[in-house]
Amino acid sequence: MDQLALLFLLLLGAVVTVPLGDRLGLPAPVLMTLGGIVLALLPFVPDVEVPPEYILPLVLPPLLYASVQRTSWRQFAANVRPILLLAVALVFVTTAAVGWVASVVVPGLPVAAALALGALVAPPDPVAATAVAGSLGLPRRMVSILEGEGLFNDVTAIVLYHVAIAAAVGGEFSVSGAVGEFVLSAAVAVAVGLALGWAANRLMGRLGDATLQIGLTLLVPFVAYVLAEELRGSGVLAVLTCALFLAEYATDADDVLGRLAGHTFWEVVDMLVTGVAFGLIGLELHQVFGVTEGRAREMAGWAAAVVGTVVLVRLLWLLPAAWAARRLHQRLHGEDDDIPVDWRESVVMWWAGMRGVASVALALAIPLRTDSGAPFPMRDEIVYIAFAVIMATLVVQGLTLPRLVRFLGVRADTDAAREFERRLAVRAARAAKRRLREIEDAEEIPEEISEQLLRRAYDMGARISPDMVEEERREAYAQRVARLRTVQRIQREMMSAARHEVLAARSEPGADPEVVDRVLRHLDVRSLRP
Repeated sequence: MDQLALLFLLLLGAVVTVPLGDRLGLPAPVLMTLGGIVLALLPFVPDVEVPPEYILPLVLPPLLYASVQRTSWRQFAANVRPILLLAVALVFVTTAAVGWVASVVVPGLPVAAALALGALVAPPDPVAATAVAGSLGLPRRMVSILEGEGLFNDVTAIVLYHVAIAAAVGGEFSVSGAVGEFVLSAAVAVAVGLALGWAANRLMGRLGDATLQIGLTLLVPFVAYVLAEELRGSGVLAVLTCALFLAEYATDADDVLGRLAGHTFWEVVDMLVTGVAFGLIGLELHQVFGVTEGRAREMAGWAAAVVGTVVLVRLLWLLPAAWAARRLHQRLHGEDDDIPVDWRESVVMWWAGMRGVASVALALAIPLRTDSGAPFPMRDEIVYIAFAVIMATLVVQGLTLPRLVRFLGVRADTDAAREFERRLAVRAARAAKRRLREIEDAEEIPEEISEQLLRRAYDMGARISPDMVEEERREAYAQRVARLRTVQRIQREMMSAARHEVLAARSEPGADPEVVDRVLRHLDVRSLRP
């Protein structure tokens, strides 16, 4: 088996583990990791050979961009204090704590290399955590905080990682220089992200076609990352800034096909890249654990010390930090449900701090040699400890998080979600009716058509949220919905027959496939309409 065949096997596994994980009640990333471990044990599977300098630019931009599609600037602003406490302050604390512990327990490990280890294991990965959260029905505020933490802690950790790696490779380290580089990196990244987001937004408006727009969004995160890195900025922060800008300003309410196609496209990209990345975790174990020959017990002790530090620091930081953030928020803004309410939610967030894709990418991206040409100090040992942290947190915490959530009884407030859905349905129906009145004032519309359109506006909102229908009208509405479903069912069968007939024409002599595809696309678009 060669490298290309292995890549396609990982891509296939990324697709297969999603339904398998749903059936088994396990997160797909955990299954991909376990699958990678099984592959690594097979004698005919080759060692993974990916140049370290390509790992970050290939893996992180699409994952970050896809993650931003699931959040918004409003959610980040609402949770800014807990996110900053977790994504910035906690990353600094974890990096320092792990760096100190590693330099003490691992003989001969330089401080800069120990800090690089601390930086690469500091950021929890949101992919596996949110995959579990989605299936367990955790409160939305918790999921938002986990997603926000996952986005911004990568930025902080990667900047710290680059500073530590530069010190280990060049042999020099300056606190003032590191702070200056941190600030400069952030400023350059924000400028690049905003400029590229503005340019991409303008270009999307001129492209028009949904296929071209989606192709542009695929290029944008890579361009943002590489351009920021070339200008000595943070590529991750540039991608994040650009993605947030586009999510906020590049949304066209009437671009239905583009939105549906773009959402589907980025779900596929996210699934495939995530699956390959977690599969690499398992595959790399074949090489990583090969360095333990003759000293397995000693290196296991080093790894256990670092794993314990990573897990314990998050718990000791999270409980008082969540309490302090909520007290400060109450003092400034009053009660708010966006901050974790009690210790049970804080414990769930603690146990959801699994390491994953970012840590894998950073571990694999450690240079092989320093500027002097010497091997990077204790690179194999650092990668071994990093993968031990990833496996311990991802597999152990990932498999036990569902039980912990059920044991603590942490659940989403479904009543609040339904009420918000009802209010949105009412607003949508009122907006449709308001526009109908404006059209009636501007042009002559037959009364029967006006009544039909008014009823459709009401039905549109009622289909979104049946709770908006008044009690005395629910029976009549239920009968109308039953009739409508009958019409829709028969219409779907009619459209299906039409599509089969058009597709059959493809194989007829003299049929123009371009014309067939055009007619089929018209039928597909018509099938999307209610």
